[in-house]
Amino acid sequence: MTFKRASGILLHPTSLPSPYGIGDLGPQAFRFIDWLASTGCKLWQILPLGPTGYGDSPYQCFSAFAGNPYLISPDDLFENGLLTQSDLDVMKENANASKVDFGLVIPKKLNLLTQAFSRFDSAPESLQKEFKKFCKQNADWLDDFALFMALKESNGGGAWNGWSDKLKRRDEAELKKAIKELSHEIKKYAFYQFLFFRQWNKLRAYANSKGIQIIGDVPIFVAYDSADVWAHPELFFLDKHGNPTVVAGVPPDGFSATGQLWGNPLYDWKAHKKEKYAWWLSRLQATLNLVDILRFDHFRGFAGYYEIPAHHTTAEHGKWKKGPSHDFFKAVDKFLNKGKGLPIIAEDLGLITPDVIELLQAFKLPRMKILQFAFSGPENPFLPHQYESNSVAYTGTHDNDTAFGWFATADEKEKDFARRYLQISGNDFAWDLIRAVWKSVAMFAIAPMQDVLGLGGDARMNFPSKLGGNWEWRMTEHDFREDLAAGLRDLNWLSLR
Repeated sequence: MTFKRASGILLHPTSLPSPYGIGDLGPQAFRFIDWLASTGCKLWQILPLGPTGYGDSPYQCFSAFAGNPYLISPDDLFENGLLTQSDLDVMKENANASKVDFGLVIPKKLNLLTQAFSRFDSAPESLQKEFKKFCKQNADWLDDFALFMALKESNGGGAWNGWSDKLKRRDEAELKKAIKELSHEIKKYAFYQFLFFRQWNKLRAYANSKGIQIIGDVPIFVAYDSADVWAHPELFFLDKHGNPTVVAGVPPDGFSATGQLWGNPLYDWKAHKKEKYAWWLSRLQATLNLVDILRFDHFRGFAGYYEIPAHHTTAEHGKWKKGPSHDFFKAVDKFLNKGKGLPIIAEDLGLITPDVIELLQAFKLPRMKILQFAFSGPENPFLPHQYESNSVAYTGTHDNDTAFGWFATADEKEKDFARRYLQISGNDFAWDLIRAVWKSVAMFAIAPMQDVLGLGGDARMNFPSKLGGNWEWRMTEHDFREDLAAGLRDLNWLSLR
């Protein structure tokens, strides 16, 4: 796939303004699209859209196929007669404008969705027919997911390895019994997915009509407590009880003496190859039904991944294993674009070995360049003079501090190099980085919305080694500023984006 020189903004929908305590797919999302189009930017990058669980991370979802019900717009449900004004008023109570209070928002949002579902039987016949059509078209993943969520609810919300042995191993008779007993709950979870996809598809179509493409995120690993692992245990390294035997992570490095123990179950790539990567291909197609371009998170794991025994408490004693590499991407290329090139951006940060570089080059995949990582010296590969055109340049990502937050805490040597290299004072550091990546040869240039707004470290989206307090940042409706739009518009013209 040939990408054209362009620029964009990284902003997850939960960070959009709304009166309901969390960003959603309603009026303010459409307003953001209008604002983004006015800047001349052609790209909107988001994080994974899946249903989040404990920790509220979009990278730990209950399904790689489903959508997050917390993103459903109450305003849209009101317009469809599924909610009343009093329902909306309750949702608005104590809604914090600057941060998502997940503990407050989630029970209120679920109560709201339950209210909408209770009125669905009285909804217009056209909407009910649309729901039935949606369920039929998505049955290959929706049936398992809705049943998984209904069983999870009936088991007190616990992970599936705590269910009865028959349910864990998907005993056919036990599943039939559960489907009959939980039919109401199964329909409820399917209904939530119907609402999400209905709203998202409308928003995406609007973005595309404004000349904006959406970059979506594909985490390489899935959560253990997910419909994916429960429904397809043969595709993962699990024991006879359904527990992981080995898990994902990264080895010790300069940032962590004990490495990072992520805990995600690892794929049995031989099993995936045997079924011609059918699950993965379905997953990628499902994601491309929602977005235009895919960002493969932790791309290096396809060349080689780090395997840690599941009983270990640190990542110190794992070992590297060969990934599916060329064989997998040949199948992806044939399935998605029949040899015409892949709509994929590779997140190639971290330990990059020759086999990773060779894989990137073989499929001509653009790599990521993070300017915030660049200021150690003139040989740093993240400096703009080192970029290639087939790359995507960022001021920073969702896992970094904001540009101003970084500059405030960086050591003086790095700050001095940044000032000298960029020929700046540092007083407008976020926009100094934006201007640098926009004017680089990189095919795409992207900045988090926090950097466009010039915000400090308290607006950081995620701190990978920190438990709690992540994924909470939100912009306000006053942040759709014309002066910022004008600045981006001028910069896009100056840099031919």
